[in-house]
Amino acid sequence: MGKIGIIGGSGLYEIDGIKNLKEKRIETPFGTPSDAFLLGELGDKEVVFLPRHGRGHRILPSELNFRANIYGFKLLGVERIIAVNTVGSLREEIKPLDIVLPDQFFDRTNQARKTTFFGDGIVAHISFADPVCPELLEIIYKVGTNAGAKMHRGGTYLNMEGPAFSTRAESRIYRQWGLDVIGMTALSEAKLAREAEICYATMAMVTDYDCWREGETVLIEEVIENLKKNADVAKKIIKEVCERIPDERKCACSSALKNAIITSDIPDEVSQKLKVIIGKYLS
Repeated sequence: MGKIGIIGGSGLYEIDGIKNLKEKRIETPFGTPSDAFLLGELGDKEVVFLPRHGRGHRILPSELNFRANIYGFKLLGVERIIAVNTVGSLREEIKPLDIVLPDQFFDRTNQARKTTFFGDGIVAHISFADPVCPELLEIIYKVGTNAGAKMHRGGTYLNMEGPAFSTRAESRIYRQWGLDVIGMTALSEAKLAREAEICYATMAMVTDYDCWREGETVLIEEVIENLKKNADVAKKIIKEVCERIPDERKCACSSALKNAIITSDIPDEVSQKLKVIIGKYLS
């Protein structure tokens, strides 16, 4: 069985209970990941933890090296990633401290973020109609529900640029579009994980109502307080999710690149750069 990756979001910079913990710093062909990876055992499963914004929360969403982060997980033998993201709610029924498990994404970034391993002489087009792993999402939903958390199975995550929060006009338009939560990081991770044939699902931890409600604004004090509460819940859920994940993957995530690579004559330097990603498809 491959290792389980955990990406800690705002407020979640470590996971309690990891045994035989060791730190590993990695340099990738795409640069340096957010921080050192923390490797260890959670129950009887091997896990790899990475704080998305670095310890001390020092990296802006638009500054994150998403490619290096996901490449590093792949290099370390990770087959599944459980991510934790902080979000604002765009729905009255999705309340602060609820947990949403998005199964769709909507991109509102400025496209400055690098969200593919391909290019520079190699072209690949993955299927991304269903961007999260359904098997992993289902396990998280059942564990969270059994733990007493208010879970919302499915929903659309709007990925904004940041770092500023929405204007009221933006927030109201997003609601009219039928979107559910808003954040700044998950879409890039989901795309790259799919290219790396890693299962991906995220727990979107709600801290606020964004600013669409009359007279309401996003108060950083409220966000930070709810971040702390959400982090404690996330840790408990992640630990049990890891215990329940089966050894064998039966989803389509593990073969996402099959027939996706269009280029027939891949340059040698590109083949070497992407060997950890496309190695099994190289003749």
